Amino acid sequence: MALEQLIKEKIRENGPISISDYMELCLGHPQYGYYIKQDPFGRQGDFITAPEISQVFGELIGLWCVDIWAQRGGGPLTLVELGPGRGTLMQDMLRATRHIEDFHDSISVCLVETSPMLQTIQFHTLQNSHERLIWEEKIDDLPDTPVIVVANEFFDALPIRQHVQVSGRLCERKVGIDQESGELTFVHETAGLSLAKGGNDIKDGTVVESCQASKTAMAKLADHVRQYGGAALVVDYGYLGESHQDTLQAVKDHLYHPVLRDPGDADITAHVDFHALLEVAEDMGLATYGPVEQGKFLVRLGAQARTERLLQDATEEQAVQLITGVKRLIDPMQMGELFKVIAILSDQDMTPAGFERD
Repeated sequence: MALEQLIKEKIRENGPISISDYMELCLGHPQYGYYIKQDPFGRQGDFITAPEISQVFGELIGLWCVDIWAQRGGGPLTLVELGPGRGTLMQDMLRATRHIEDFHDSISVCLVETSPMLQTIQFHTLQNSHERLIWEEKIDDLPDTPVIVVANEFFDALPIRQHVQVSGRLCERKVGIDQESGELTFVHETAGLSLAKGGNDIKDGTVVESCQASKTAMAKLADHVRQYGGAALVVDYGYLGESHQDTLQAVKDHLYHPVLRDPGDADITAHVDFHALLEVAEDMGLATYGPVEQGKFLVRLGAQARTERLLQDATEEQAVQLITGVKRLIDPMQMGELFKVIAILSDQDMTPAGFERD
C-alpha cells in the first residue's frame, strides 16, 4: 500500500499521471518497485519466461550467437543480455556453447540489470558458467567492444503512453483518483491532437499506444552495434504496425490482474511494436531481419532435433516436461505465434540463422 499512497499523493499534488509514469513507478521505484524488491520469475513468482519453460530455448539462442560470432570471423566480443531475470537464459546459452572452440575464450559476459536483488541471483546462477562476468545498469554503459545482445521479454516492460479517441477528439489516457471511492482509476485528458488515418473517421474507443522508451533503448543498442560491430536479437510478444487496442496488462501469481490494483506487487507490460523498433535500426543504417514467429524461429534453429537428443537421456518424468515445454514455446496456440523475433546486424552481408524464408 505504500506505493499506492505515494502515487495518490503525486496525483493530488500535480493531477493525473501518464500511464508511462505509472509503469515507471510500479516497476522501478527504488524502494517499492516490482522488479526492485522481489524475484518475480519462475513457478514461485508471478510469471514464467521461455528460458524457465525449457532449456532448449536458451541452448538454441546460444548457438545462434555462436553462428553470428563465427560469421564475423571470431575474435573478442561481449555477449550481452538485457534484463537477464534469474540468469537462466544466459546459463543455458553458456552451457550449450562451452565446447565451441575458442568461443568462451573470446567472449566476456555483460548483464544489464537494474535490480540489486536480481543481480545477486544472477551471480549465484552464473558464477561457475564463465570467468568474465560484469554487470551494468544501463545500455549506455556497455563495453566499447563488438557485442551480441540478447533481449528476451525486455521491451514489453518498458513504459508506454496511450491515447484514446473520445467523442471525435484524441485524449490521453492517464491515471487519476476516483472522487467517490478514492481508488485509482483511468481518466481522459484532452491531448490537443487529432487522430486521422487515410482521411477516414476514427471510431471512438480506438486506442493508440506509443513507447518512446523502447525507441530510445533500440537507438542506443543500434548505435553501439553500428559503432563497434555485432548484432542484437530481440524476442518478445507484440504486433506489427500501430496498435489500435489496449494491450496494457498486469500479471500476479500467474494470473491476469487489474492494472491499477496493488501497484508494485504485480508485473505490468504492454505488447511491443516491432515495426517501430526495426524502423529505428534501419534509420541508423543497420541490417534488419524479421519479425518471424518464435515457433518458426526455434524450429528453424533445430528445436525438434535438440529435443529428440535430450529425450534419449531423459527419465519418463523429464521426457514429459521436455515435450510439454517445447510444445509451449513453438505451438501457435501458445507462445509460438504471439511471440516474435527480430535481429539487427552491423554487417549487411551476414545471414542470421532462423530468418530464412520457408
